[in-house]
Amino acid sequence: MVTKAPLVMLIALMFLRSVAAFGDEVTMAFDDRIPPYCFPETNSGIAVEVIREALAYRDHVLKPRYYPVARVPAAFKAGQVDAAMSDMGEDLSAAGGNYGDSAVRYENVFITLKSRHIEIRRPADLKGLSVIAYPGALIRYPEWLTAVQSAGNYREQNDQSTQVLTLNQGRYDVVLSDRGIFKYFTLKLQREKGLLPKRTQEQTFVALKSRDYRTVFRSKAIRDDFNAGLQHEKDSGRYQAIYDKYLK
Repeated sequence: MVTKAPLVMLIALMFLRSVAAFGDEVTMAFDDRIPPYCFPETNSGIAVEVIREALAYRDHVLKPRYYPVARVPAAFKAGQVDAAMSDMGEDLSAAGGNYGDSAVRYENVFITLKSRHIEIRRPADLKGLSVIAYPGALIRYPEWLTAVQSAGNYREQNDQSTQVLTLNQGRYDVVLSDRGIFKYFTLKLQREKGLLPKRTQEQTFVALKSRDYRTVFRSKAIRDDFNAGLQHEKDSGRYQAIYDKYLK
């Protein structure tokens, strides 16, 4: 016969295990303006889905919060969130940040019309060319873009669909964009506006660094769980499937 005290302890232990199985809620700061990586209105996008499923691998629940890009690291430092999709170039280690792996692949490239036969191998090759880029590109790549700005041939545009349109119309010679973002807006304009895109070529000008765009967590344990989940996504093919959902 089971006595009352051990029975109570057994029930309590089962309860604790069941609670633990649900994991933790993780509030994470996301950039509010980078489709196809984040869509705040639907809590979807490549970055949101990849991170949500990676956390769910160990039963954690993602709670996205969206901020202008400059406020993402600020929200983490202020303790408003448990994690950030990226440090946006600001080291968050001193603010209690534990760095995880990169959830998404941002690959900034120069994009030109194939018919123009433009080759860009060094900053001097941009001389005399007009360039349209995303906000903050000049700060990230001053060695490539400062001279273009000084010559009055440089513009940054927050609405990155404009990059696709102006390049296609020949109003700019070069687009500086993440290849995924450019492809997403090209497909979107084809579907919704009937755009007939001209053939383009991508030119890599900087090496992709594995430490760029890493996720940041306040909890080391959740960081480790996220890394395990992210690796599982990649090994299972789910990671690529999420990319294909938005870019094919």
